[in-house]
Amino acid sequence: MRIGFDGKRAVQNFTGLGNYSRYIVDILCQFYPENEYVLYAPKKRENKRLNKLTKQYRQLQLSYPTTSFWKKLSSLWRVLGVTRQLEKERIDIFHGLSNELPLNIHKSKVKSIVTIHDLIFLRYPQYYHSIDRNIYTYKFRKACENADRIIAISECTKRDIIEFGIPTDKIEVVYQGCDTSFTHPVTEEKKREVRAKYQLPEHYILNVGSIEERKNALSAVQALTMLPEQIHLVIVGRHTEYTDKIERFIKENKLEERVHIISNVPFDDLPTFYQLAEIFVYPSRFEGFGIPIIEALYSGIPVVAATGSCLEEAGGPDSIYIHPDDIKGMANAFKQIYSDPERKKVMIEKGQIFAKRFSEEKQAEEILNIYKKLMR
Repeated sequence: MRIGFDGKRAVQNFTGLGNYSRYIVDILCQFYPENEYVLYAPKKRENKRLNKLTKQYRQLQLSYPTTSFWKKLSSLWRVLGVTRQLEKERIDIFHGLSNELPLNIHKSKVKSIVTIHDLIFLRYPQYYHSIDRNIYTYKFRKACENADRIIAISECTKRDIIEFGIPTDKIEVVYQGCDTSFTHPVTEEKKREVRAKYQLPEHYILNVGSIEERKNALSAVQALTMLPEQIHLVIVGRHTEYTDKIERFIKENKLEERVHIISNVPFDDLPTFYQLAEIFVYPSRFEGFGIPIIEALYSGIPVVAATGSCLEEAGGPDSIYIHPDDIKGMANAFKQIYSDPERKKVMIEKGQIFAKRFSEEKQAEEILNIYKKLMR
């Protein structure tokens, strides 16, 4: 088969949807090298992690607008112009990896699949500008209507797509995984290097993700006030306006020495942050899935996460879940883990077993089976 992908995120994004896009291409090239894979992107951008993949896999190619007209209108090319190019380059299946498809894909001979990550903009409209909500609603609905098949990244997302008015039998759930770097123990030397570089404390709870209202990191800071002073909180993520709100609380409660907010952490250092931590906390009010939880399980640290979306699907039955506004409950969960080494050990062991269901090979197989069914 000759499979095309919407490669905008793989080329231009370095987190989130970019990571997912590169991950999917990587595992398909790795386990099914007999196919040809083409990433279609509107513009070029230097991307070391993508460059590594294109050097590693001969069957992976990049494709950009081929005419001066579409080069000038590259954003419109991704929405309309790419479809003709897919037909000319004899693509069998086009997979939109980030919630979107070309608007005219259903009028072509190319089969299409779209991955829908979440419909948070419908669940929590207060976190989005109205114009963005309208654009997302239109794009996502059109992609779901026009696609031959839809991949939802969790059962929670599948339920939301069905509420969007899409037939159940059109949707299949394929969970996400995480980069393999989180599955390997880092060296003691690397741990010493990272601890010194970022001045990480000896005992800390870790939170990773964009620092925004919906992710609710403030609740973890509030819970910290109920824990012994030697326990710290490390928050890794991009600085936003919500970060200022957290920093005001830190200052008002004299937590400057105990809360460490760190931005712009290179991806290569991230597994070490996890493996040095004692607990991972993910108090997000809503997620499409929750990859940082998978990263934590693989890294061998117990997880405390929020109820209300799909985080139980990611963390499994042996992680601890609390309401995102239950600060006391979160603090008690931390205390349970710190005070009961045997329970902590069981959470780690069972968490690592649970994480195996998100293996690369299993996900590659599930996606390829969808491709095969579509071609039949």
